[in-house]
Amino acid sequence: MPGERLPPHDIDAEEAVNGSLLIDGRSIHEIVVFLQPKDFYSEQNRWIYQACLSLYQRDEAINQITVAQELEREGRLEKCGGAAYLSHLISIVPTSLDIEYYARIVYRLSIMRQLIYAADKISEIGYEADPDVSAALNKAEDTLFHLRHEHSLDFVHIKNVLDGYFDAPPPPGTAGFQAIPQVFTGLHGLDDLLDGFKRSELIILAARPSIGKTSLALNIARNAAVSQGACVAIFSLEMFRDSLAQRLLSSETGINAKRLRLGQNTEEEEGRVMEAIGVLSEASIFIDDSPQLRMMEMRSKARRLNFERNIDLIIVDYLQLLQGDTRNDNRVQEIGYISRSLKALARELNVPVLAVSQLSRAIEKREKHEPLLSDLRDSGSIEQDADMVIFINREEVYYRTEDDWRADHPDEEYPRGVADIIVAKNRNGPIDKVKVRFIDRLTKFDNLTVASQELL
Repeated sequence: MPGERLPPHDIDAEEAVNGSLLIDGRSIHEIVVFLQPKDFYSEQNRWIYQACLSLYQRDEAINQITVAQELEREGRLEKCGGAAYLSHLISIVPTSLDIEYYARIVYRLSIMRQLIYAADKISEIGYEADPDVSAALNKAEDTLFHLRHEHSLDFVHIKNVLDGYFDAPPPPGTAGFQAIPQVFTGLHGLDDLLDGFKRSELIILAARPSIGKTSLALNIARNAAVSQGACVAIFSLEMFRDSLAQRLLSSETGINAKRLRLGQNTEEEEGRVMEAIGVLSEASIFIDDSPQLRMMEMRSKARRLNFERNIDLIIVDYLQLLQGDTRNDNRVQEIGYISRSLKALARELNVPVLAVSQLSRAIEKREKHEPLLSDLRDSGSIEQDADMVIFINREEVYYRTEDDWRADHPDEEYPRGVADIIVAKNRNGPIDKVKVRFIDRLTKFDNLTVASQELL
């Protein structure tokens, strides 16, 4: 139609992105976490970027020759303008240093086009004149909701999360760049048993809800980053980064998380908060709290952070919230793909991957509540792929009162504030059980020798 407006786009920016990749294929690390092929307006530029992405996913070099071969393999080289167009892309970009700037332009305009599409969809909902007004409004809200949440977040350093409390010290130094042969948990009994988490291992940390899976994972992250100078990447699919930061702060200060959240601190406690923020802000802890994350996106983000910082430990909380890279109605098969992919990621980046996992309800129906490998939820492949499986058991959770416990265990001491860390599988070492202290008011695991007043 005459006068019809074209959707917003910038062909020059799209060509600059692809040209930068052809000049320096490694620069894809800077953009792969947010830029997708569908964000390109030009079909030929979309195909070229897709070819680069395919090479990246196969760990192959990205340059003019390999991209041309990939396009030829897909039958798209001539449709893209042939080798001459690839040479043109290289000639218009003097350097790849500004690739993220160009990619952000492509990404922003893509969102604007998607907004236009969403507006058209909402317009159609209006024209349908559904007699159920509430249903129509829900459809319209869902359209914008999916647009907003389709674009996942990226890693945020713990300092940036804690900055809301007060002006923290400068960013961390280069501790995360030093090679750490193994990552210690900070729990002496467990470290003595395992000699730390080794590189390329997949460790599954599993328990029933409210037993302390996330708390133990955070304790390990803190101990590794603060005590060892390790660089820790946390993918938190269940909790927001602010909540994680508050838990870390509560554990570090010894102040109840609820009081911290409400700001009910004494003057002495405020000093402890400031000191703790200083300690945590200097730790190399990076948090990605994208609620919907596919394995390919997680792998890309981890690879980019590893390229920039050299990761020493990856934590995933939790495995069952991850999504496969393709639609799969069989959840068991999808979980199997995810566990295999996590193991592959551990080997590819040569870092230990600690994945939190759920357990089935079968535990609660047994007289003895100690978890078994068969309790791992959704897939037996989790046990198969894991190098190590660690369970948490807190018997006091299953009894309302101490009297209920004594009725079933007349000759045993009530396990108040005591947790069992059970190494049920260890491909490269022994299996055993270690007792640790659980401080409920701080949701914190510590060594059994921790001062008794902390339990109050």
